[in-house]
This record gives sequence, C-alpha cells and structure tokens, in this order.
Amino acid sequence: MKLAVVCANGKAGLRIVEEAVSRGLDVTAVVREENRSAARAVIQKDLFDLTAADLAGFDAVVDAFGAWTPETLPLHSRSLAHLCDILSGTPTCLLVVGGAGSLYVNPEHTACVADGPDFPDAFKPLAAAMAQALAELRQRADVRWTYLSPAADFQPGGARTGSYTLGGEELTRNAKGESVISYADYAIAMVDEAVSGNHIQQRISAVSA
Repeated sequence: MKLAVVCANGKAGLRIVEEAVSRGLDVTAVVREENRSAARAVIQKDLFDLTAADLAGFDAVVDAFGAWTPETLPLHSRSLAHLCDILSGTPTCLLVVGGAGSLYVNPEHTACVADGPDFPDAFKPLAAAMAQALAELRQRADVRWTYLSPAADFQPGGARTGSYTLGGEELTRNAKGESVISYADYAIAMVDEAVSGNHIQQRISAVSA
C-alpha cells in the first residue's frame, strides 16, 4: 500500500515512518525541511501548501502534525481542516495522531481526562485545542478519517514491546491498571489501522498491553 506521513520529521512521525518502512510499505515523508525519516520518497512542502494532487493516489495519509505554543495551538484545527478539504470525496483514508485529553472517563461520556483534578494546567490549552479539532473532524462525513488517541502517558523514549490493546472513546488501562504507551507501540497501532482501515469515521485509542 501507499502511505504518506505528514510531518514525518516529528517524534510521532519518525516512529510511524520507521514502522511502516519495516513492513515493506511504500512510504512517502511529507516534510518542510530536509527529510530525517526512514522514508526514501519525499514531498518537501509545508502542510498548508499541500494540494489534492500532492496526495492523490495514496491509500492512506497519516497526519502527525503537532503544535505546542499558545499562538500556534489553533493550527490543530486549521491543519486538520486543510487536509480534510484536499482529501474530501476521495477513497484515501486520513489517520490522525490524536491526544488523550479528550478520552472519556465515564460511560456517559460527560467527563474527559482533561477535566480531571490531576490533569496538569500546563497541558489544558493543548488538550482543548486538540479536542476542538476532533469535534470538527467528527462533522466531516466527506472524509474517510480515523482518529487514534494514545494512552494518558505517551512516552517518546518508551520501549517497543510489540504489543498493544485497542480501545474506543474511553480511557483504557492495561492489566496493571496503567494507561501508558510508547511512541513505538503507538506507531504499530497506527500502521495496523492504516493497513486494515477497520475504524473509518471513528475515534479509537491504544494502550500498551
């Protein structure tokens, strides 16, 4: 299959490209600067300059965009809307590297991780921006999207165990009662989903087993 990873030079993007390449997939890195990922094919272009022609022919596109500063947080919504617009009406799947703050913590789906008393204040603006982008994504019936949230403890330097549990809209814990996943294991879940396409127009989540 043909897979494009947008923002492939980021922490999540690098891991996802590495995982996809290791499986023999035809992977293209979409980057603004020199490609640092394991992909050999490259589209060197800003996300907001991408066109429908740039992404034509891909079976799936992974959106690994991230913004962290107060002035750039609105770009979560803008970037996702742009990718949706250029993939609208196509058979290409759009898979989004999401956040954990919007995962529900009750069966009624009235409270989220970010609402909890232990959620750090410093991360609340980021969680709110990503939750807003997800809410807008849910309205896009014209796009074959899947939103993959990580566990609450998303570890860049965590080990690749090769095992994970797939969850849904609610925060999922492993047998030890932990909600944790490494970037490497998250990449496995993302590439599995890109290949299978089992959760179109759904938000799912992943936790290390």
